[in-house]
Amino acid sequence: MTEAGRGEGDNRVFHRIRRRAAEPSEAQRRFFELSARLQDQVPPGIGGPPAEPERSEPATAVDDFLPPELRVPSHDQLDGRMMPWSQPLVLDGELVTCTECGAYRDWLILSTHGEIWLRCRAGHQQQETRLDTAWYNRSAGPADATHATFEDCLRHLGH
Repeated sequence: MTEAGRGEGDNRVFHRIRRRAAEPSEAQRRFFELSARLQDQVPPGIGGPPAEPERSEPATAVDDFLPPELRVPSHDQLDGRMMPWSQPLVLDGELVTCTECGAYRDWLILSTHGEIWLRCRAGHQQQETRLDTAWYNRSAGPADATHATFEDCLRHLGH
């Protein structure tokens, strides 16, 4: 045995593999033959002058935006948004209650000018600083209506 546990016969195997790798395989030979035969053939339209585009009338602009009755106003067009919240509201492990009457459920949550306000069924309102507009946006569902006045919205939500 020679160094690193290899015999003399093992060396011949590696040379045979190197010789085999140096010669092109059968698939490579067929590919070279085919590419040599097709080298002078060019598909139609390739290498020729580009075709001139057909002259046509300019396309008319189509207003594909929603009709006005289906458009929703953007946030900057609204004075605020509100949603009902019938279950108790727990913030930081504390049950939120109305500071005037002690109600703890059936809130209207108002989001206006970056502030969140809570309104109880009795009509008392208090600002809730532990909530922000991001919380409101995550918690609110889609708007089902827009109203011209605050009172109209209260009537719509049953308050």
